[in-house]
Amino acid sequence: MTPKELLFSTLRHELTPRAPWVPFAGVHAGALTGIDATKVLTDEDALVDALLAVNRLYRPDGQPVVFDLQLEAEILGCQLIWSKDNPPSVASHPLAETMSVPCRCTLPKPDQGRLPLVLSAMRRMKEAVGETTALYGLICGPFTLASHLRGNDLFMDMYDDEEYVEQLLDYCVECGKLMAGYYIDAGMDVIAVVDPLVSQISCSHFEDFLEAPCKALFDFIREKGAFSSFFVCGDATRNIEAMCHTGPDSISVDENVDIIAAKAITDKYNIAIGGNIPLTSIMLHGTQQDNMKYVVDLLDKLPEYRNFLVSPGCDMPYAVPVENAIGASQAALETESTREMVKNYVNEEDDLDDVELPDYQHLQRPLVEVCTLDSASCAACTYMMSTAQVAKDQFGDAIDMVEYKFTEKENIRRFKKMQVKSLPSIYINGKLAFASLIPSKEELEQAIRAVL
Repeated sequence: MTPKELLFSTLRHELTPRAPWVPFAGVHAGALTGIDATKVLTDEDALVDALLAVNRLYRPDGQPVVFDLQLEAEILGCQLIWSKDNPPSVASHPLAETMSVPCRCTLPKPDQGRLPLVLSAMRRMKEAVGETTALYGLICGPFTLASHLRGNDLFMDMYDDEEYVEQLLDYCVECGKLMAGYYIDAGMDVIAVVDPLVSQISCSHFEDFLEAPCKALFDFIREKGAFSSFFVCGDATRNIEAMCHTGPDSISVDENVDIIAAKAITDKYNIAIGGNIPLTSIMLHGTQQDNMKYVVDLLDKLPEYRNFLVSPGCDMPYAVPVENAIGASQAALETESTREMVKNYVNEEDDLDDVELPDYQHLQRPLVEVCTLDSASCAACTYMMSTAQVAKDQFGDAIDMVEYKFTEKENIRRFKKMQVKSLPSIYINGKLAFASLIPSKEELEQAIRAVL
């Protein structure tokens, strides 16, 4: 059985000799060949070279070709901010000032934006490794794409104008179908619908606005002959069952989700689930042994290898040490021998006594602390931080605001001492105000005024 066949068996919900390994090496692929994130996403030859390095070093059963949720948004008029160590982020929202739905004539065409580069890279990877490695084409999910176009106002629109939200999501689903079709025609085996902002809405809003559109999208992918994955970063726990109702072949979650508890839900629907190696505390800032042990321990919680994929919780940070990803790979591919290697390994617990938190009882002014993975790379974190910045602009010097990024090593211990459970979250004067639910401008303003 080839690695590709192993992954296909998992997505057909069959018992397999091991769980397939799918490293989500987006811009991290560039680090393997010494190029930055911007170049790996804008230079076809550089992208293909980096992807081949991922294939050689990490020995994946499946791998994505491009991990960039802004590709569609860029074509549809969003301005992007580029970075050397993160995918680009959306800087403008074409529908921010108008509650309109774009004409279908504006939907992406295969010769627009960076699509020619991406489609060509897909065909080249298909020729190079497609016989042995399953290739993933990642499209921006409908709710996240709608947020890119409309901005944070979309969250209030769900209360104020349901019909408008439904129409905008219909447009975004049509965009997703087109993109999925382009990628399948270019040889992609699995289409991952990546919709991180789904973790930031309630279950009722998911059922009302997204269940039917997402089901239509997954039905389309299946009709086109490809497998599918519903990929949601952040704490998607409350929406796991509703996501199952949309009918994907698999679901992918990050470290905010108890994946074993989630698997008990996905198993009821015979849907595979993948995840969820922690991106920062383990992959970025841990040791090789930390990565090996985490994967072994995760696999040891499974009664059998059915409906489960091993992968990072989301797109790997650019600077993940190569040896750490190799350690995760070895544990996934050679679990028995790796288990023996790490059986006596114990990661020392952090001493948090020297971590200093603000004196919340004696603040000069209200303190808004935004705890994110990294607002430069995490879509949900970007929108949470955007809402906080609007509040800061409104209140000015009457409040203090700070972002703590989990990608910065010193903040891992800070979050432990603060007992941060979910990302992104907002704390006001040391008390949790919003966790994995992006507040409206009005909700955050009200919460701040309550302590002024």
